[in-house]
Amino acid sequence: METSKKLYSVRELYWIFYNGQRTMKHLFRAKKNKELSQEFIERIMLAVTEVNGCSVCFYAHTKMALEAGMTNEEITKMLAGVIDDVPVDEVAGVMFAQYYADSKGNPSVESWQRILELYGKSKAYGILGAIRAIMIGNALGIVWSALFSRLKGKPDSRTSLLYEVAMILVSIVILPVSFIHALISGSLKVPITNF
Repeated sequence: METSKKLYSVRELYWIFYNGQRTMKHLFRAKKNKELSQEFIERIMLAVTEVNGCSVCFYAHTKMALEAGMTNEEITKMLAGVIDDVPVDEVAGVMFAQYYADSKGNPSVESWQRILELYGKSKAYGILGAIRAIMIGNALGIVWSALFSRLKGKPDSRTSLLYEVAMILVSIVILPVSFIHALISGSLKVPITNF
């Protein structure tokens, strides 16, 4: 049984951790400054989760979206990749989130510039922080979902027990290393985007 759409390499996992840690503060700041509502954040997280296909995150963010005030119908559509019910001023952010996830964190310069133009730097960086935060959750959740499915006798045909266990063990090592790397990059004022 396939429980995820995307699988990540060790290198991709490292950069997902690093980038997420670099932009998390922008998500918190945008939320604190009321630039991003909890509903908008959950729409972003559901959009990314739909692209990545993380079943653990489907469950968690469905619950959070309901608690944030989204309807069952809107959540169901979001998890099917349909954004009909997304407020007009959030559509570009949600579509960018889908594109970011689909490109494994490598969107075009033009798409990022458009997000900056539409939302302004602070809100755009908050959106990027939300995207990158859920990418961390999805990258880890996909592996854990695959392992739990395997233990229930329904393995993901694209993975192996070795891949699942190795990625979990590797994440224990690379999470603190990427955190230190992110701190050093922040202190050296390295840009948080390379696109």
